[in-house]
Amino acid sequence: MMRATALIADDEAPMREQLRARLAQVWPELDVVAVASNGIEAVELAARHQPQIAFLDIRMPGMGGIEAARQLYDRCHIVFATAYDQYALDAFEQGAIDYLLKPVTAERLATTCERLHRRLPQAPQDIGAQLAQLGSLLQQQGTTQKRSYLRWIQAQVGGSLRMVSTREILFFQSDEKYTRVQTATAELLIRKTLKELADELDPDEFWRIHRSTLVRVDAIAEVARDIRGRQMLRVRNYPHELEVSRNHSHLFQQM
Repeated sequence: MMRATALIADDEAPMREQLRARLAQVWPELDVVAVASNGIEAVELAARHQPQIAFLDIRMPGMGGIEAARQLYDRCHIVFATAYDQYALDAFEQGAIDYLLKPVTAERLATTCERLHRRLPQAPQDIGAQLAQLGSLLQQQGTTQKRSYLRWIQAQVGGSLRMVSTREILFFQSDEKYTRVQTATAELLIRKTLKELADELDPDEFWRIHRSTLVRVDAIAEVARDIRGRQMLRVRNYPHELEVSRNHSHLFQQM
């Protein structure tokens, strides 16, 4: 493939790093010249770096991908990243806008890169009408009003970064300067604090059972009292019990 430049905009750092890493695999000649965490940054960085392609997450704080695309589509080719299902994808099927479903697979990304390679010699198409259609469709579905929660955790493992889906995580536990991430098969350490995680994770998916512990709800196997009257929680695929503090015992009122 030819050499080209791109911008990536996503409010989740693990998703930005995943996309950047997979782009390096399927399109080594592509130079990612800027990375943004919201639409406002994306527009500013695009003006500065003039990328030929913009990969935009649809839902970002402040300014989302659709709003950013309205300011960028006459300057660069747009690719949206979205977690939305088929109901939203009809708006993309006109050919001028491409999309990637999260989590992005290498196979789907390779197809997108091949399409971009064919389009790059041409000026970006006028997709204003499609952006209006897409924005209207998403608004009707109410998706623009939903909060975006953290879905991926990025952990350093030796000299590489590991992407861990929150669906794999049994619990988080603070450990001095780090936070321990426990899955069924591994224990990892990250620098993000438990308070930050509690603010960014879906409260319906993770419960705080102690000031130092966040547990994924559907990983809970049972809660029982020990001989001292404490509530002790057992999670699936983990041999040790976790203590539920008095301040959080209301989560298990029937115990």
